[in-house]
Amino acid sequence: MNEGRLPERSDRPVAATPYEAARRLAVEHARGLGAAALILSLLVGGWWFSRGQDVPTAVGVKGAAAEVVYATGIVEPTYWAKVAALQRKRIVDICQCEGRTVAKGDVLARLDDVEEKAVLAELEARLKRFKEDAERLRLLLDRNATTRTLYEDKLTQVREYEARVSAQRDRILDLELRAPMDGVVLRRDGEIGEIAGINAGDVLFWVGRPTPLRVVAEISEDDIARVREGQKVLLRHEGLAGQMLTAVVGTLTPKGDPQTKTFRAYLTLPDDTQLKIGMSIEANIVVREASDVVLVPAEAVSDGAVMRIVEGRARRTPVVLGIRGTRMVEVRGGLNPGDVVVSPYRAAIKEGARVRPAPARP
Repeated sequence: MNEGRLPERSDRPVAATPYEAARRLAVEHARGLGAAALILSLLVGGWWFSRGQDVPTAVGVKGAAAEVVYATGIVEPTYWAKVAALQRKRIVDICQCEGRTVAKGDVLARLDDVEEKAVLAELEARLKRFKEDAERLRLLLDRNATTRTLYEDKLTQVREYEARVSAQRDRILDLELRAPMDGVVLRRDGEIGEIAGINAGDVLFWVGRPTPLRVVAEISEDDIARVREGQKVLLRHEGLAGQMLTAVVGTLTPKGDPQTKTFRAYLTLPDDTQLKIGMSIEANIVVREASDVVLVPAEAVSDGAVMRIVEGRARRTPVVLGIRGTRMVEVRGGLNPGDVVVSPYRAAIKEGARVRPAPARP
């Protein structure tokens, strides 16, 4: 009897249905594809790791470097003057002379002087009366009919009113605005009927010589110690972009402005300059130059070192820097022309890390 015994295992294969056979085949095929994909990803990852990360680069090149001091300024004539009113009066006459040549003393404008002339007439009448009284007293004194004291008192009044008349005539002359020098009326502001002001900005005329011109520049007190007379200056103006504009440092103002913390410098312009009076410019004063030196982008340097690429690996290389510009810096030691460096510098790249240079730019 077989009671209590397990059925014996049969080694004979069990016939599978067509569905089960197809499923087994699909499972085996999927396992094969998964293994192939894993192997392929490992191969790609290994190749990518050995390839290194792409980094932007630059090449050390030979060139010229210049250390500059930045300043801003305004173009103006070397010889010129402002003409403004000394009294707040209405303009009764003004010349149409903007851009024309004038001589020293020419009348440019007249202000209302009716009140001043009335005062002058009164003073002249009193002076005439005092002179007549003084003459009568002199005749009486000659006849001993009066005292010398009365005569001298009257002479004192005569001299007093002579001074008053002279001062009043000067006030009337001040209402005539005249050219202070031979030159050209560079600009005229004002029309008949307007009130001439007496503030610093209430200028009616600018009179000067069109040439020579100069730039009045403001230089930071931090940079003024490096500026010297005779240094070359490179100028820039938006309206004359692409043109070579130069000047030379002329004179420096000994005293600076404690409010703006700047010093004033006068930059002499050449006679053939394209700049016009009143233009605002940017100036780069060349305080030091170097030629045939190694240059790299300023962004490639960090803490006195560059990340140089040697045989596909990044090597942090200390360098000795010279002139520092806004875009390029001079490297005096630690780098040769043609060396490839990471630019901009990347602190995240570890020493000796494998990198793949992108196309280098000079």
